[in-house]
Amino acid sequence: TMQSSGHRFRDVEHHPLLAENDSYDSSSSSEADMAERVWFIRDGCGMVCAIMTWLLVVYADFVVTFVMLLPSKDFWYSVINGVLFNCLAVLALSSHLRTMLTDPGAVPKGNATKEYMDNLQLKPGEVIYKCPKCCSIKPERAHHCSICKRCIRKMDHHCPWVNNCVGEKNQRFFVLFTMYIALISAHALILCGFQFFSCVRGQWTECSDFSPPVTVILMIFLCLEGFLFLTFTAVMFGTQIHSICNDETEIERLKSEKPTWERRLRWEGMKSVFGGQPSLLWINPFAGFRIRRLLLRAKKGGPEFSV
Repeated sequence: TMQSSGHRFRDVEHHPLLAENDSYDSSSSSEADMAERVWFIRDGCGMVCAIMTWLLVVYADFVVTFVMLLPSKDFWYSVINGVLFNCLAVLALSSHLRTMLTDPGAVPKGNATKEYMDNLQLKPGEVIYKCPKCCSIKPERAHHCSICKRCIRKMDHHCPWVNNCVGEKNQRFFVLFTMYIALISAHALILCGFQFFSCVRGQWTECSDFSPPVTVILMIFLCLEGFLFLTFTAVMFGTQIHSICNDETEIERLKSEKPTWERRLRWEGMKSVFGGQPSLLWINPFAGFRIRRLLLRAKKGGPEFSV
């Protein structure tokens, strides 16, 4: 502990006393500057996982479209399922992009300076907390991510599949990502079941434009992928909804942290994450997206990298 400007300043990792909506949250020039940049994490493992996610979705779309739907003799069956599957795939990948490229709620690095502390106008003897790893003032419920190298507000966990932390500002998109991946996985499994049934009843050479061995191999891989992703994302989706309703992040639950904040009621927690009253905007990953603003950010500041 050391004395500075009439208040106590401590290097600790947990239980900060400052609330996440305190004045410093929006008054910092470095925070405002950071908000004008595109967020992206330079993590090799995360980037590989993110690319793999896209490739697996593209593979599923290829098998569904070219192996099962286009060769089908039922026109409306192909059109309806093709449009539905591709719409879900676009929504899933859009949710993935927004999760990956949205600042999860990072605290500015190195803002724990004497000048900055004076601007907070803290009362004499008031205790605040500093993260010793990124030298930033630590808001309540923030945790340090060793991969992002930042303290993240309401950090739930770091997910390599989206190459980003899941935190205060992008949890909604991560929930949508898990939901849409679970839906397209279930849809792919149902289509595989119908395809196997129709091929067994008829001729294998007529149910697909590919040879029977190639068709079987492609569909088996799709079934395995669909089953694994459905299981993983459905569990993750349920866990996220449970955490939101209980107003408790996964880190807080694992560390059994006693809440120092007033927990929101279930619907209040959902509205705080998804925004406003229940509507179709809750499941729209494009809500709030502005292409013009993104282009201006990229032109003004370039990408915000974690190094």
